[in-house]
Amino acid sequence: MDQNCVMIRILLAEDDDVMREYLTRALFAAGYEVMAVDRGTAALPYLESGVYDLLLSDIVMPEMDGIELAQHAAVVAPDTQIMFITGFAAVQLKAGETVPQAKLLSKPFHLRDLVAQVDAMFAHRKVSEQN
Repeated sequence: MDQNCVMIRILLAEDDDVMREYLTRALFAAGYEVMAVDRGTAALPYLESGVYDLLLSDIVMPEMDGIELAQHAAVVAPDTQIMFITGFAAVQLKAGETVPQAKLLSKPFHLRDLVAQVDAMFAHRKVSEQN
């Protein structure tokens, strides 16, 4: 990647260790910079101190759920896009009502589906970086 290009930065909040590792590897392999944390509260300082293009968060997590985290992100990092991942249909409905601008990806999903959704969110930036 050209040194003048700014990598798209993703903040991943996922409490499942295996899922977090898989997601991190897949996104990194697709050319994204990923900071991964194991819970919503651990993501807070990164949202407040860093510039992330995407908050990719599980919804159901201990201490602070993904919806609360997204609401906090909307205040401290309003330009950060949000995508939720969850396996709970009822939680999806709540997320859609509470954070309507967020994308939702239902578990189980294939890693290529996740990467395709993230690519689509930032297609305009990837094209401008190549020019």
